[in-house]
Amino acid sequence: MRRDQVKVCVLRIEGTNCETESFLAFERLGARPEMVHLKQLTGQDVREEEKRDLMDYHILMLPGGFSSGDYVRAGAIFAARMKSRLAKPLIEFIGDGRAVLGVCNGFQVLVEMGILPGIDGIMSPQPQAVLATNESSRFECRPTLLKYENNNTCIFTNKLKHGQVLLVPSAHAEGRLLFPSERAEAMLQRLEDNDQIVFRYVGPDGTYAGYPWNPNGSPGNIAGICNPSGNVLGMMPHPERVFHRYTHPDWTRGSDNPLGDGRAIFEGILERVTETF
Repeated sequence: MRRDQVKVCVLRIEGTNCETESFLAFERLGARPEMVHLKQLTGQDVREEEKRDLMDYHILMLPGGFSSGDYVRAGAIFAARMKSRLAKPLIEFIGDGRAVLGVCNGFQVLVEMGILPGIDGIMSPQPQAVLATNESSRFECRPTLLKYENNNTCIFTNKLKHGQVLLVPSAHAEGRLLFPSERAEAMLQRLEDNDQIVFRYVGPDGTYAGYPWNPNGSPGNIAGICNPSGNVLGMMPHPERVFHRYTHPDWTRGSDNPLGDGRAIFEGILERVTETF
């Protein structure tokens, strides 16, 4: 498949606000992204010509923002609306090996739907984890350093080298990945054993660090995880915001590379999709 044949569904509802950057990241790399409202997939309150079929796409992008105002919990309403009407096509989509990327609010949606961490199947009946309020009890918006720690399970990261550190900004109030207390240690170990931990927060020297380098207090410094098959990636930091080098906070200091650190994630999945389909 050619790159210009890769169709990307950038899903939005009221409150999402990073869909344009996400759309442009794929478009700039030659793919065919489309802004799709959730109602176009569910078929509710739209004309026939506006309806869309999820299986017509190769990649599903769940962007950041504050979907439905983040009432109840961050991402919970978006997740409930998707799961109530799209559970079957989502399971088919993921089971077919198609790619799903959830960033920030999108990661929260994937966790609320039971798609991540995905240890007990493609979509568990109940959430297996939660992205809880930051330890600082406030919204944290800052550059964060991510170390890539996956061993090629994740299909989004084939352009990265193990141990590579990326600068990707975070902007969230609820990003601390937690598991039920009685299962927390076992769940973290299963993520390790399954090679599902993709990114961890680190300090300037590349070692694990606490606040502010870990902006939310997530145990194990976890910033992003994938499902066991590697075709669903959820991460709190925003790679679409550093597609170009000039959007890095240190862009004027000592780098002739015009490419932003986040670009590699979008390039990686497009390369894999063109090879697979």
